[in-house]
Amino acid sequence: MAEKLRDLSQPIDVALLDSTVAAFYGTGSKAERQAADQILRELQNNPDTWLQVVHILQKSQNLNTKFFALQVLESVIKYRWNALPVEQRDGIKNYISDVIVQLSSNEASFRQERLYVNKLNIILVQVLKHEWPARWQSFIPDLVSAAKSSETLCENCMAILKLLSEEVFDFSRGEMTQQKIKELKQSLNSEFQLIHELCLYVLSVSQRTELIRATLATLHAFLSWIPLGYIFESQLLETLLKFFPVASYRNLTLQCLTEVASLQFGDFYDMQYVRMYTIFMVQLQNILPPSTNIPDAYANGSSDEQAFIQNLALFFTSFYKSHIRILESTAESRAALLMGLEYLINISYVDDTEVFKVCLDYWNLLVLELFEAHHNIDNPAAVASMMGLQVTSVPGLIDGLGSQLSQRRQLYAGPMSKLRLLMICRMAKPEEVIVVEDENGNIVRETMKDNDVLVQYKIMRETLIYLSHLDHDDTEQQMLKKLNKQLNGEDWSWNNLNTLCWAIGSISGSMVEEQENRFLVMVIRDLLNLCEITKGKDNKAVIASNIMYVVGQYPRFLRAHWKFLKTVVNKLFEFMHESHPGVQDMACDTFLKIVQKCKRKFVLTQVGENEPFVSELLTSLPTTIADLEPHQIHTFYESVGHMIHAEPDNTKRDEYLKRLMDLPNQKWAEIIGQASQSVDILKNQDVIRTVLNILQTNTSVASSLGSYFFPQISLIFLDMLTVYRMYSELISSTIAEGGPFASKTSFVKLLRSVKRETLKLIETFVDKAEDQSHLGKQFVPPMMDPVLGDYARNLPDARESEVLSLFATIINKYKGAMMEDVPRIFEAVFQCTLEMITKNFEDYPEHRLKFFSLLRSIATHCFHALVQLSSQQLKLVMDSIIWAFRHTERNIAETGLNLLLEMLRNFQVSEFRNQFHRTYFLTIEQEIFAVLTDTFHKPGFKLHVLVLQHLFCLVDSNSLTEPLWDAATVPYPYPNNTIFVREYTIKLLASSFPNMTPTEVTQFVDGLFQSKNDLSIFKDHIRDFLVQSKEFSAQDNKDLYAEEAAAQREKERQRMLSIPGLIAPSELQDEMVDS
Repeated sequence: MAEKLRDLSQPIDVALLDSTVAAFYGTGSKAERQAADQILRELQNNPDTWLQVVHILQKSQNLNTKFFALQVLESVIKYRWNALPVEQRDGIKNYISDVIVQLSSNEASFRQERLYVNKLNIILVQVLKHEWPARWQSFIPDLVSAAKSSETLCENCMAILKLLSEEVFDFSRGEMTQQKIKELKQSLNSEFQLIHELCLYVLSVSQRTELIRATLATLHAFLSWIPLGYIFESQLLETLLKFFPVASYRNLTLQCLTEVASLQFGDFYDMQYVRMYTIFMVQLQNILPPSTNIPDAYANGSSDEQAFIQNLALFFTSFYKSHIRILESTAESRAALLMGLEYLINISYVDDTEVFKVCLDYWNLLVLELFEAHHNIDNPAAVASMMGLQVTSVPGLIDGLGSQLSQRRQLYAGPMSKLRLLMICRMAKPEEVIVVEDENGNIVRETMKDNDVLVQYKIMRETLIYLSHLDHDDTEQQMLKKLNKQLNGEDWSWNNLNTLCWAIGSISGSMVEEQENRFLVMVIRDLLNLCEITKGKDNKAVIASNIMYVVGQYPRFLRAHWKFLKTVVNKLFEFMHESHPGVQDMACDTFLKIVQKCKRKFVLTQVGENEPFVSELLTSLPTTIADLEPHQIHTFYESVGHMIHAEPDNTKRDEYLKRLMDLPNQKWAEIIGQASQSVDILKNQDVIRTVLNILQTNTSVASSLGSYFFPQISLIFLDMLTVYRMYSELISSTIAEGGPFASKTSFVKLLRSVKRETLKLIETFVDKAEDQSHLGKQFVPPMMDPVLGDYARNLPDARESEVLSLFATIINKYKGAMMEDVPRIFEAVFQCTLEMITKNFEDYPEHRLKFFSLLRSIATHCFHALVQLSSQQLKLVMDSIIWAFRHTERNIAETGLNLLLEMLRNFQVSEFRNQFHRTYFLTIEQEIFAVLTDTFHKPGFKLHVLVLQHLFCLVDSNSLTEPLWDAATVPYPYPNNTIFVREYTIKLLASSFPNMTPTEVTQFVDGLFQSKNDLSIFKDHIRDFLVQSKEFSAQDNKDLYAEEAAAQREKERQRMLSIPGLIAPSELQDEMVDS
């Protein structure tokens, strides 16, 4: 059966193909489906299958078979069209057009075959992208005249036009070259009159709902780019407004009006815009009376009604973004504007994320504009230019501007006040808040961050801050009024309290200090009262989380009011004993946040106190942290580390550190003491967990204390390395005995956690003790064997990737001072890590990234050590870099490319540049072209271009004094490296892309050399090549005229140069630099 289908020398057996396709989509056995899949794949990949497409389409009864045939045809059109003989191209063109006309001329067949016709339309548009306008000039006139012959055919013509507009204007990037896109846009523009007449004709005479809807949809696709006269100097707008009240066309018309509303082109058609808006508002009041409760209507509406409200939001926001100024000019239009803003505020209360996003984006823009005008009131020139006025030297103008601005602020005062309330009621949740309500109405700890909410919070916060600046008193009044309603219970709910407190926290810093102080004293007092009077664990947790959020946002207030600061911190200590999920976490996080901002206050002896707060805290530390989990204790320790860091007196600071570390150090000494009696104690899982916890506590304090952590790390360092070495040997022996599965056991995982935490502690200390490198440097020699030697000795599964990142950090910190240690590091980690990561692209992902980061730090700071490697070792380095950027894992590929750039820049100025480039130049070029033209590596495009630019600039700069080619294998010497590389690149690309003509390849390579000094031209040039390389082009005549075309272009350029200003001065500048 399969053989019969594979033989394409005679017409294909369509019935057999139908049954194969049916088997693929059918419910038969898995084997049948796989066999069918195999045959269909082979047919799809066979270059001759497409010749049978017409035969299949005529004979097949199965829609899926027809789709399969069209898929084959589509790939021929996309990639091989220009290589087909003219008669075959015309045959396809005519056949597709005929089938479309035949099926869509008749109502019954058009409805029945709708999916098939849609697919045929897509194929036709793919053909058009190649053929039109040059080889099919009559396409638009033919289409328009066909459309007038039948209403269903007309409906389909509209669908084709819509597809064409989308292909050219929306989806063309990366699909066609810039030149081709330009050609198609010009053709559509010049032929638009016929399309315009057709649309208006249909809208004025047709009674068919489907046809009118199709026409409106097509218009919607066109409105963003057609010449403006077609919109404003014809019946189009009136026609659209006439259709707006009709329910079945309402949404489509509204989308068209929105498209018109968002056009921006100066003030020529201002009056038409005012008219359009006024008529629109009159009609809108009939459709949706202003008194409607829009959020309820939306919640209970059909999907069409919901879409209408969303489209309404899009219309208002688009119109106001471009034309709000012209509505401010007369009393009548101002009334219509205020009513529109009222609608938009009501729509903003709709409980739907998408609708709210649309409204919010606009509110953010409007408020920013009002704020900037208000903010620049002392600088009239800036205001005037923003309002689009010319500043002349008329003395009265400035006062006029002031009154104009205050009139404008008065105009918007009402809507802005309502907007403040909206922002307060709908405030999004900030990142710091982790006590949330789940879908069952319980108060729980948040488990995952929602990025959309965070983005929304950022925009709302910004908007509310501008609103606050526009009227501080109104903002304060509205917030206190809402808070009061929480206290007296008339408006009490978790959500209301949350959004209010998030809003209060978000405007921190926008009021003057005096007003802020007065405001906050009331807010914090009320919230603490609320906490006292409210019963119920959940309620208390919500209030606690809000108190913590608000106080964490106002460090300026806390720094100025020690009493409040102390009360707040003690309240946080209280919350640290509260077992409700999330409350303790938030208390520890807020404590850290406050300490970071107010740390000086805790080490001074405040008025009325006997000792600094930090000392008091250290005394009661064991009770404060009694109920906390280990990870919370670590945050607490980090916070106290910040306090101690602020103590200027060395002896006091060391004493505080000693008191802080007292608990973990006692436990550590006890464990090490027992271990010296019997080593087996360290194998006990509880002991391992304790060791891990002690190390994590140390890391937390090291992260906040920096170099002041030195006395503590010196105390435990050598014992810690001994434990590290012992655990490492224990891991290796366990894996050796238990085989590969042993590495997955909880015992081995726990031991590895201790090793990792040890490395992390050292890395944190080295990283933070930046101002005193001698402190950290002395820890390097003792680590060489326990850490590096151990890495090399271990089994691959037992190697810690943190070793690589630790040494990367050490080299980044101590730079050239590490030069003599690099060979040792290299020897220990290089070969053995490469063996782990070059077997495939998946295993050991952590090692991969950290390995390349380590390499990058060596290349940056100890480049000299790389030069001294043997050629074998350098080859390993280069191979591993190429291996990295071949990765489809984005961050590894990027690290590899950045590393490569670093190496190339360093070798460019090194005395070994000739040897290096002779060995690697061509390999690098070839490998970069390989990833550049592979779609899996698109994200690396920017860096690929930079590497190529570097290579082409280098070869043309004559800094390489020896030939790049191998004299033994090249029969004749090239005059210079540039000519050799040019020829090599042309050969490389011509063999990789047999579908490109030699002229095209040569032009591309020459273009690279010409544009290498201007990155943006160089990049565009490569982009066009990538598009071109996908298309097979025929033996076109273009090549014959290349020279004449170039002369014509030069002539046009000279003409433009002769008229001052036609070419922008900024562009002329570059030529002077080049010459």
